[in-house]
Amino acid sequence: MEGLAKYLNRVFPSLRKWIFTAAEWNQYGLYKDDLIAEDNDDVIEALRRLPPHLIEERNFRIIRAAQLDCQKKVLPKEQWIKYEDDIEYLTPYVDEVRREREEREEWNAE
Repeated sequence: MEGLAKYLNRVFPSLRKWIFTAAEWNQYGLYKDDLIAEDNDDVIEALRRLPPHLIEERNFRIIRAAQLDCQKKVLPKEQWIKYEDDIEYLTPYVDEVRREREEREEWNAE
């Protein structure tokens, strides 16, 4: 069983890196969290809580990616986001908002 755990720990990071590269959003200068859809209240609240400079950076990356896509271009390879540099700047906020909402729902259910 221990051998299987070591194997999975070795394989899954490679698989995650392959998926990251195959998705190609990094070629537009986007982080994974830039792709989180603003389609529910948890994400909207998390975005509201982000510091202003992170919102501005996010908006810049999304607008630049849309413009590049319209032009059928990608960034020069040296400007692509690397797997190691991909940061989760929004996910912690979304998780926090979700936990708060679930806690409120538990309190209201009692």
